[in-house]
Amino acid sequence: MKRLLAAATVVVVLFASIVGTLRAEITAEQVRNSIDMGVKFLKSQQHANGAWIDFIQQRGGVTALCTLALLNSGVEPSDESIQRALHILRRIEPEHTYVVSLQTMILARAEPERDLMQIRHNVQWLENTQIRKGWYSGAWSYPGGEGDNSNSQFALLALHEAELAGVPASNETWRLAKSYWEKCQSEIDGSWSYNKSGGNGTGSMTCAGITSLVIATDRVQASDARVVGNHIECCLPRDTKDADNIERGLQWLGQHYSVTHNPGSGGANLLYYLYGLERTGRLTARRFLPLPARAGRADRADWYREGAEYLVRSQDSMSGFWRGIGAAENNPIVGTSFALLFLSKGRWPVLVAKLQHAPADDWNSHRADVGNLTRYVERKWKRDMTWQVIDVRLATVEELRQAPVVYLCGSQDPAPEGPAKRKELAQKLRAYVDRGGFLFAEAYGDGADFNTGFRNLMKDVFPEPEYRLQLLEPDHPIWHAEERVAPSQLRPMWGIEFGCRTSVIYVPPDPPANPRPALSCLWELSRPGRGEKYPHAVQTQIDGALSLGINVLAYATNRELIPNDIQPRAAPKEGTGDRMERDRLYIATLRHPGGCNAAPRAVVNLMDAAAGELKVRTHVREELLSITDRALFDYRLVFMHGRTAFSLTDAEREQLRQYVERGGMLFADSICASRAFTESFRREMATIFDKNKLERIPATDPLLTTKYRGFDLHIVSRHDPAAAPVRGGPLEATIHKVPPDLEGVKFGDRWGVIFSQYDLSCALEKRNSLECRGYTREDAARIGLNVVLYSLQQ
Repeated sequence: MKRLLAAATVVVVLFASIVGTLRAEITAEQVRNSIDMGVKFLKSQQHANGAWIDFIQQRGGVTALCTLALLNSGVEPSDESIQRALHILRRIEPEHTYVVSLQTMILARAEPERDLMQIRHNVQWLENTQIRKGWYSGAWSYPGGEGDNSNSQFALLALHEAELAGVPASNETWRLAKSYWEKCQSEIDGSWSYNKSGGNGTGSMTCAGITSLVIATDRVQASDARVVGNHIECCLPRDTKDADNIERGLQWLGQHYSVTHNPGSGGANLLYYLYGLERTGRLTARRFLPLPARAGRADRADWYREGAEYLVRSQDSMSGFWRGIGAAENNPIVGTSFALLFLSKGRWPVLVAKLQHAPADDWNSHRADVGNLTRYVERKWKRDMTWQVIDVRLATVEELRQAPVVYLCGSQDPAPEGPAKRKELAQKLRAYVDRGGFLFAEAYGDGADFNTGFRNLMKDVFPEPEYRLQLLEPDHPIWHAEERVAPSQLRPMWGIEFGCRTSVIYVPPDPPANPRPALSCLWELSRPGRGEKYPHAVQTQIDGALSLGINVLAYATNRELIPNDIQPRAAPKEGTGDRMERDRLYIATLRHPGGCNAAPRAVVNLMDAAAGELKVRTHVREELLSITDRALFDYRLVFMHGRTAFSLTDAEREQLRQYVERGGMLFADSICASRAFTESFRREMATIFDKNKLERIPATDPLLTTKYRGFDLHIVSRHDPAAAPVRGGPLEATIHKVPPDLEGVKFGDRWGVIFSQYDLSCALEKRNSLECRGYTREDAARIGLNVVLYSLQQ
């Protein structure tokens, strides 16, 4: 048997839900390697003075583009190559729109506090050079010539990033820009060409038009909520013209969709177009682009997956560069920069997905709610992230799993009409939660219909009587997972305890006699208009809503987000009646009344790891195995875990005793260190094995060493959740370096039962729980693999 690889490798193999594959078997690891190769190539082309060659007559343009690509690819601002580039870029005086725009984006991203004055200077320059009169009013040029959509989109991107860094442009600048992009959109098909004078629409310019409209509209459109004095008005009626213009652009893009050529361009500027496609998907929160309905073809395109596949396959395998077609990107330095901007920014992890559902747009009464909350979390956690809109009616479970949290909101019943569709939705949500997903739901306004519909839907999702919505206790971590919430801003929240944590959080409507604005409404208002300042009473409510929102997200994710290029694996689907094969490793999970299915993927992930490391075929029984089933004796190793108190029958005790005494092995753990399960398990073992007692397994036991070709586990990492946040900060788990705390029942020189009172299952499942006491994912993996190796050699 081959020696196991390093622990880090085991973790990658173990958590198959993080690794996944892209279409056409392009793996996520290949995407990361592709980015690394591109970064290495760009660094190799940098001159000693920090610049890249300027083959275009705009001093600093190529250097700025390369620097932006490196920053977005994860190269830290402190990296020597970035610091040398910044030294050059800070000395460039504003002269060309492209260069100033790229320079501004870099300064706003790298060290904004240091460069705030220069960012402000650049914003003023961009505002001064915006064309203010005539046919091209609202556009930008090189400058000196006619306005064009390429310069204009980069100027808006720069102003967008500058505002995020704290330097806003004027309302008039945004108003003129929005008007320009509206005027130069084709009235015939919704596309954009290079400039307002007309011409055929192209993919790159239509992407520019869509993203520029999104950015400008966000600055000037009326909010879906407003403040009048100390009163907040939610769910306001709105003009749909802006959304309709953006949707027309998306429809054109879908009709001409490609990731192998720039539509309408004659084949030129593909990599430039892909950079625009990435911005389109991200800024519209669209993971999929709509495609025309055609027989035998999907009705939507997974733009990032398909673009990543193309770029990975078209990269120069030796030097790591990309080369496109066109005057600029034909140069591999420019081509590589655009390719990296697509690959790296498209990988920003998804924080939350807002679920689109019927009826009509009831789900989206506050269009900026989740986007504003995501920006707030970005600032607090100091990392890039994004959010998505997912149509829950069309999405697969695997597509839902791209988001660690899904947000379901509205005022009407969110369940579809008809028992078949209702059942389909319930099964989809259950499968999502079963695989580690988290459902956050909220009712708008009086929300009576949503309240009734959602509660009934949860009974369909969780038919088991033990999984019911319950009012969260005052000591639940949700109240202080990230921020302290002012007592006056607390509101009732209900939850469903499922598996390793509370997996569903629901905010019901307030009583009609004393209604408060929904969290969604308050998130909508969290970015006031320019120069607007809310009254203290209103701002207090907004602050409380943001704190509750970030607390839910911190609790649900444990602040750990998966890059967006990763496709989780589905659980294996094998028939329960498979014939046992001699060269396959079989394992089953035992059915018992103590919450036996609370972490259903723990064993699946463990056996995925075993298959990868031991190079053997594995099989996880899909159905839970009854302890009295004679098939029990077909398994060398069985798994048992739970979270509640339980008691076995005499028949179950007798068959389990026979199984272990005949050479079988029982591997068990207490989910989230459940005291009730631990006490029940110890009592049952004492009853079943009256002559062989549970005892502590020494850290020096061969099971915990490398004797069986496993890991040296004399010291492991175990986390204990903090009882309360320290000094008002976020709730954090405390990591202890300790000997493993395992117990076992020994038969001669063989352990027949191995039990952990601390959690292994939630760690194996990759469930993020701030309240779960147990081993870290890495050491849960190591412990599990050591047990598997031990069982194979007894």
